[in-house]
Amino acid sequence: MGPDGAPSQSVPWRKVLWEQQPFPDNYVDQRFLEELRRNEGIRQYRYWAVVKEAGFVGQQLSCVAIFITLWLYMEQGLLAPETLFWTSLTCALLGYGLYQALTSQTESCSDHHIHLADSQSAVLFLSFTFGFSPVLKTLTESVSTDTVYAMSALMLLAHLVSFPYAHPSPPGSLSLNAALFASVCLASRLPGALHTFAMLTCALLVFALWPCLLQRIRANAPGQFTGVCVGVCVGGVGGLGSQSLGGAVLLSLALVSVTLICPLLLVRLQRHKDNIHGPWDEAEIHEDLSRFLH
Repeated sequence: MGPDGAPSQSVPWRKVLWEQQPFPDNYVDQRFLEELRRNEGIRQYRYWAVVKEAGFVGQQLSCVAIFITLWLYMEQGLLAPETLFWTSLTCALLGYGLYQALTSQTESCSDHHIHLADSQSAVLFLSFTFGFSPVLKTLTESVSTDTVYAMSALMLLAHLVSFPYAHPSPPGSLSLNAALFASVCLASRLPGALHTFAMLTCALLVFALWPCLLQRIRANAPGQFTGVCVGVCVGGVGGLGSQSLGGAVLLSLALVSVTLICPLLLVRLQRHKDNIHGPWDEAEIHEDLSRFLH
C-alpha cells in the first residue's frame, strides 16, 4: 500500500534504488508485511538456571558485607590484626591449592615456572604493602571521617556495578581498583599500621583472588558452585547481623531481590517481548570477508 496518488499497478514496483520508477520514495506494496518476523532468535530462560547465575551477584554482594564486617571488628578491637593476617594467608594458600587442583582436571598446569611466578608476585605484594602500611595509615589524616566513609561507600558501589559477573577471572580493572581504593580509605581509619596491612591483605583476597577461584569452581565443579554461593551469602548475612541487625535485614532483602525476584521477573517478562524484523532492517553482510584483510 502506498500514499494517495500512487500510480496504478500496471507498472510493477521493484525494490531497487538504481532504477527510476514512477512511485514516491516512501511507496511500498502489499508484500511489505509478508516478510514481517517476530521474536526471531529469542532465548528462552529457565528460572532455576537464572537463579544459579544470579548467585554470583548475590555472593559478591555478600563478600562486600563480609569485608565491612571484618573492618568493623578490627575498628572495635574485637579482631587482632595478626589473626586476620594469618587467617587470610591460610585461606589464600588453601584456595591456591584448590585452584590448581581444579585446573589440572582440564588443563596441563604443572609448569613450575607458573608457581614460581605466583609466589614471587605474592611476596612482592606482601613486602610492598607491609613497607607502605605506615604511609597508607596516614594517607587520609587530613580528610574528615564522614568524607572517607562516603568515598568508601561510593567506591564499593562502583565495584559492585562494574564487576564483570560473566567473566570475573581476572576481575575488571575498574571494579578491582574501586574496591582497593575503598579498602585503603577504610584501612586508614584503623588504629595502627599493622591493622592497615592486615586489612589490605584481606581486601586482596576477597576482591582479587576469590572471584578467580569462584569462576574456576563454576566452570569445573558446577555442582558445588551453588552451595558455595549459598554459604557465602549466609556468612555475609550472619557476619553483618553480629554488628547490625538492620544491616543484616537489608542485606537479606537485597539478596532475595537479586537472586529470586529479579530472575522471576526476567522469566515472566519474556512472554511480553515483541521484537519485529522485516525489510526495513539494516542490511547484514554474512559473507566471510577475511580474505580481503590479507
